[in-house]
Amino acid sequence: MTFTLNRFDLTAFLQSTLAEDLGGPLGEGGKDVTSEAVIPADAIFSGVMDSRVDAVIAGLPIAEAFFRYLDPDVEIEVLVAEGEAVAAGTDIMRLKGKGRAMLTAERSALNTVQHLTGIATMTNDYVRRIEGTGCILLDTRKTIPGLRVLEKYATRMGGAQNHRMGLWDAAMIKDNHVAVAGSVDEAVRRAKEAGVEKIICEVDRIDQIEPALAAGATNLLLDNMEPATLRGAVTLIGGRVPVEASGGVTLETIREKAETGVDYISVGRLTQSAPAADIGLDFAPV
Repeated sequence: MTFTLNRFDLTAFLQSTLAEDLGGPLGEGGKDVTSEAVIPADAIFSGVMDSRVDAVIAGLPIAEAFFRYLDPDVEIEVLVAEGEAVAAGTDIMRLKGKGRAMLTAERSALNTVQHLTGIATMTNDYVRRIEGTGCILLDTRKTIPGLRVLEKYATRMGGAQNHRMGLWDAAMIKDNHVAVAGSVDEAVRRAKEAGVEKIICEVDRIDQIEPALAAGATNLLLDNMEPATLRGAVTLIGGRVPVEASGGVTLETIREKAETGVDYISVGRLTQSAPAADIGLDFAPV
């Protein structure tokens, strides 16, 4: 199995996560005292991971990697694809291998799948709400420190597109930047003069649109605007740059905002507030 994500070190993630649970790296004092005390070293277990709720699955390759890291000979059958929607009660992975290794990896594997599946499932709920509008759902930088790449991977599995990955791949001029620069156009001008190619400018008033565009903004973020205001802003912009709506978006409001003609809607709660999915794993001795 090969699972790679840009800017994500899978081996380092496995090692640090397991060391956190074991009190240190394996072979350097880290251990699962319960499994070592209770489970015979030669015990073989079989296991089934299942989704106990309707969900969009994400994270199974990482769960598989946890089990293989502790038992390279473990037999694993992944039963569903990443990003696949499943009904409650669906088996998503079967395993057979060393009992101690399975129990030691269990929590780390489940935590990862539960968290990423929760994000993918919530994301898919939002994506389905705006089907047919032509609007694209984006995530944000509101991620748990250290987990951004994984969480943004999960939003893709749910059907969204990634916004900028960090502070390095695009400029986003927000109210604090404007406050220091003195105006929207001055902030945009400074970014343009610095050679930044993609300049996203947040505006919360209609009268900021033309100055931002004149100064060189390549994208506009319309912040906390009601649908009627968004519709007027889209008409004024007239397709000159891509337009994103953001702020206070919920499942109840996203459709109306998408129908105003904006190109994108970004939703922070996809990664900030998604509940973990109820994913279970039951073992039995062989």
